[in-house]
Amino acid sequence: MNIGDIFKINQFKTEIEQLRSDNQRLYDDNCKMQNMLTPEMKDAIAIKKQISSLEITRNNLNDEILSLQHTISEHNAKVGELKHTISVKEKEIIELDDKILLQDFGIYTPVYNLMSSDEYKKRITIIRQKQKAMIKNDTACTYPTNMTLDGSITKGKKLVKDNVKQILRSFNNECDAVIDKVKFNNIESIKKKIEKSYNDLNKMNASMQISIVYKYYTLKIEELNLCYEYAVKKQEEKEEQKRIREQLREEAKLQKEIEEARKTIEKEKKHYLNALKQIEAQLSSASNDEKTKLEEKKSEILSQLSEIQKSINDIDYREANKRAGYVYIISNIGSFGENVYKIGMTRRLDPTERVDELGDASVPFNFDIHAMIFSDDAPALENALHKAFENRKLNMVNQRREFFNVTLDEIEEVVKKNFDKTVEFTRIAPAEQYRESLMIKKNKK
Repeated sequence: MNIGDIFKINQFKTEIEQLRSDNQRLYDDNCKMQNMLTPEMKDAIAIKKQISSLEITRNNLNDEILSLQHTISEHNAKVGELKHTISVKEKEIIELDDKILLQDFGIYTPVYNLMSSDEYKKRITIIRQKQKAMIKNDTACTYPTNMTLDGSITKGKKLVKDNVKQILRSFNNECDAVIDKVKFNNIESIKKKIEKSYNDLNKMNASMQISIVYKYYTLKIEELNLCYEYAVKKQEEKEEQKRIREQLREEAKLQKEIEEARKTIEKEKKHYLNALKQIEAQLSSASNDEKTKLEEKKSEILSQLSEIQKSINDIDYREANKRAGYVYIISNIGSFGENVYKIGMTRRLDPTERVDELGDASVPFNFDIHAMIFSDDAPALENALHKAFENRKLNMVNQRREFFNVTLDEIEEVVKKNFDKTVEFTRIAPAEQYRESLMIKKNKK
């Protein structure tokens, strides 16, 4: 260690001592100042320290609030994005659940209105042939013709062709699957599903510049409409066949009733003719007193024969006049409730048999008759009633379901306008089994 270093060390020691001396002096001065402070001044200093501490806390809280506001803003932005995504997805969702669809579906407006299901089958075949022709002629899709793969045009063309086959196969499979399930309450949903499949497949293949042409898509929609209307027409034809079979059964039953009635009345007529013949034979040899009694019997027989002839004429008339019959107004409050009436027509000789048949095991209670109206043109009267209450049908689809939600007064008013004879209406339905059932249930409680 040289003299210079020793000198520097001594100088540092002197400076340190001076600093210690200054520090002690400041400490002593501070103590003196503290002793000189009044209690009020000490409180003010303490308050100032608290204020300073609170300001620091406030600044920290403000920083936290700003941070939270920023976080909330970010979350709100994410919520907005999610809401938008949900909205888009909801529009894309194709709901095929029948129970949900039945709650809300539109009325389909027929596009073709062909006369028979066979015509629809022919038109469906034509539409499918057009689709096959577009695929065969390579016009179902648009695609690039100059794409290369690994520098090879041949490989590029093969890749494009494979993708065209794939997109068409996927679209056809999806369309076939949903068209096969079409029915009255889901046609609009299936249209959306076909449209979504068309758009999605085109988007997925956009990078390859491959897309299904709009004309091919419209052919699928035409096929869907035809298949739907074909199914509806098949159902209509089925219902019409049911109506014809039921009409034939009714006519067969009527013919059987007529034959049995004619047989019975001819037998009765023969009986009275034989009795008349015997009376006339007895009159030729009878005394005056006996003649009086025999003439009375003869008069009774002739009266009976006259009534029999009226019955025969009635039977002949019913057999010849295909429009003569009964229009019946019946109800079944135990099955359908109040103010629901079936308005139908039968040509049976005994119309109550038809009503009894309607109250078979398919309904829990028998029908009650409110009016049984014989008319020379029963179909016209029935049609007038049906037309008057067309918007009051319970079943707006199946025309064979002749139930209407109307009052008996309304029915009576229409009958008076379309029928010139007096008709008696039973205002209150007996509904015996239904009312008895209610009493039994009440007593069991």
